[in-house]
Amino acid sequence: MSTGTRTKGRNAPQGPSPFAVEADELQPAKFTDPDITAKGEARAQVPLTGLETLWFNTGTLCNLACASCYIESSPTNDALVYIRHADVAAYLDEIASGGLDTKEIGFTGGEPFMNPEFPAMLADTLDRGFETLVLSNAMKPMRRHETALLALRERHADRLTIRVSLDHHSKAVHEAERGPNSWDAAIGGLKWLSDHGFSIAVAGRMLPGEGEMDERQGYAALFDSEGIAIDAYDPMRLVLFPEMDEDKDIAEITTACWSILDKNPADIMCATSRMVVHRKGEPAPRVAACTLIPHDPGFDMGATLEEASAPVKLNHPHCARFCVLGGASCSA
Repeated sequence: MSTGTRTKGRNAPQGPSPFAVEADELQPAKFTDPDITAKGEARAQVPLTGLETLWFNTGTLCNLACASCYIESSPTNDALVYIRHADVAAYLDEIASGGLDTKEIGFTGGEPFMNPEFPAMLADTLDRGFETLVLSNAMKPMRRHETALLALRERHADRLTIRVSLDHHSKAVHEAERGPNSWDAAIGGLKWLSDHGFSIAVAGRMLPGEGEMDERQGYAALFDSEGIAIDAYDPMRLVLFPEMDEDKDIAEITTACWSILDKNPADIMCATSRMVVHRKGEPAPRVAACTLIPHDPGFDMGATLEEASAPVKLNHPHCARFCVLGGASCSA
């Protein structure tokens, strides 16, 4: 689903993504009814057990145009406009006034450090005492803020974690996804964070046919050779995400799946988190069910956190492939 103008520049990868999902095209009858699957079974839903993590999408603009960005970030796609510090502060105020037990604030994009108000909202979030997770590619936009980041590190220590997107432990695969000249800059930013004692993590991906242990061993060798202080065998420090493609076929999740798969809906990401987005053309930010589906109107939960406390119906391929069958979560 196209969500905005996404023009690839000369530094964008020209070929297909090395991480492309290998599956048939999605059957058109699937994920059309929020309550009933294509087979006529009751669709699973996830109640909000507590808002442990609140995400803010800082905007879809990014310095890269990756081959398979789920949110189609690029240097030209502003389908999600830059969120403002005042809007972030208003939601943080709602957490306080509502007595919500929110422990973590996450920032994602696009590239968060491209938003000119991001340093202010990051400092505000940390000063209010939240654990804070920033998803970044650690390239030039982040490096422009080294002085401010060092000051935040000095004041808040490990309450600030920066998770760097390093798609693979090999330069060739990473650049096939992110474009030429993206590897050295990302490694340089990651090394800078490590050398200065930041709490850091890496988000990676697995090629089709590669096993998790092979991936972790590859990253471990990379981190050792580059002197990067990350334990590749710690799943919180090296997060390996399953692939997503809403156009590829996947099973729908029914209420019976919880027992069949031995899964608990309380363990699914939308049981404990929401994401605030500001869609282009809308007068103010809105709350989406999760970080993965910011545009689908079926996953718009309202303007306030109170409105966004309704259960989430798992009516999207990402719900099945990433969260239930993939067992993944964007939170720390």
